[in-house]
Amino acid sequence: MIRRAVRFLDRRAGAAPFVRKTLRYVFPDHWSFLLGEVALYAFVVLVGTGIYLTLFYQDSTEKVTYHGPYEPLRGQEMTEAYRSVLNLSTTVKAGLLMRQTHHWAANVFIAAIVLHLLRIFFTGAYRKPRELTYWLGLTMLLVALLEGYLGYSLADDLLSGMGLAIGYSVALSIPFLGANLAALIWGGPFPGTHDFFARMYVAHVFLIPAAIAVLLTAHLALVALRHHTQFARGARQTERKLVGLPMYPAYAPRSLGLLCAVAGVLFLLGGLAQINPIWLWGPYHTYSSTNGAQPDWYLGWLIGGLRLVPSFDVVIDGYTLVPNPFWGGAAFPLAVFLFLFLWPWLERRLTRDTAYHNLLDRPRDAPGRTAVGIALLTWVFVVFVAGSADRVDVLLGLGYQTQTWVYRVLVFAAPPAAGLVAYRICGELRAGERVERARTRAEREAREAAG
Repeated sequence: MIRRAVRFLDRRAGAAPFVRKTLRYVFPDHWSFLLGEVALYAFVVLVGTGIYLTLFYQDSTEKVTYHGPYEPLRGQEMTEAYRSVLNLSTTVKAGLLMRQTHHWAANVFIAAIVLHLLRIFFTGAYRKPRELTYWLGLTMLLVALLEGYLGYSLADDLLSGMGLAIGYSVALSIPFLGANLAALIWGGPFPGTHDFFARMYVAHVFLIPAAIAVLLTAHLALVALRHHTQFARGARQTERKLVGLPMYPAYAPRSLGLLCAVAGVLFLLGGLAQINPIWLWGPYHTYSSTNGAQPDWYLGWLIGGLRLVPSFDVVIDGYTLVPNPFWGGAAFPLAVFLFLFLWPWLERRLTRDTAYHNLLDRPRDAPGRTAVGIALLTWVFVVFVAGSADRVDVLLGLGYQTQTWVYRVLVFAAPPAAGLVAYRICGELRAGERVERARTRAEREAREAAG
């Protein structure tokens, strides 16, 4: 069947050389390379479920009175946007399944990108000639974070309303540009004009998904052009030798199986695991400020950054130059991403390594890089955990202020300590390997001498 299909295409398009080369493309046989595919297939589920949701969502902030089947909210005033999401969850056939699957897919999509990024960083897969591929992946993560934020903001429930209020404050705090930027996005003071939700809706369902699709296509094209990196297996494997599984008949069935598994797991989560029950949060009103809702996990580090920065503004001659929300909400994430974007250049300058690399390092084989990565990861993780201080206070009774000061100390003390421990562990692992190799060599020589 494959042969007949190739012959058909070749006779009409001269595509046989391209198809033959594609079918013989070699993929590395290591589980960590599947993380990128999980992200790709989660994006496919996101697009499919998102198309279904757009058929029923109303991007209007017009006030209506709810008369639907959910009795606790019956008779309450809410926006048309919130009512449409509520109807999706209660009356539209398969609406709740699609909405929750869409939400789970967004979480898995970003989680898979983050895990894939960690694999890329700690194995040195970003080195020459793959810097552009690495930067495209980082840009995709940035865009995906914005897409997720806009996605849950469209519901106009109390959680999304508070999230938009925080976003407005952070945008407003950007020095020199903040006021104009906030006015451009929201169309006026918060909560903005009626056009704001329409613009946010267009960005979420069309502009940003198109940008992610373009970034994904360019990322995958560069991966195919430069081929995958791979872990060294034995002393005979070199930078010029490709080892792995061909596209057909070995790798394609595995990849299709992974697609089915990712889609199946996401739909199971959507049907069995509740996420973002907007009917419990209620509609957003500017006079309502709190409930038990929490933003998605990928925004936890930004909430933690806002909570950890002490209450101070940079004021010069009576003019507030840098308001407080800027440090945790904008400067902190920008510093993290700026470091990640600059790291390939920084490492090349520090190590003076300008060679091409197709073989990956094990984290222990690059202790300096591993130490830096662990320190950065610890820094972000401490801030991320700090974002849960309010829930820890409610659930465990630990004082919010006490937690805040503990995290403020840890955010400076934990990263260098974790980096130093990681560096020492790498050294011990390498020393242990040298001892094991020496013992094996001595035993072999002893057997040869006895024989």
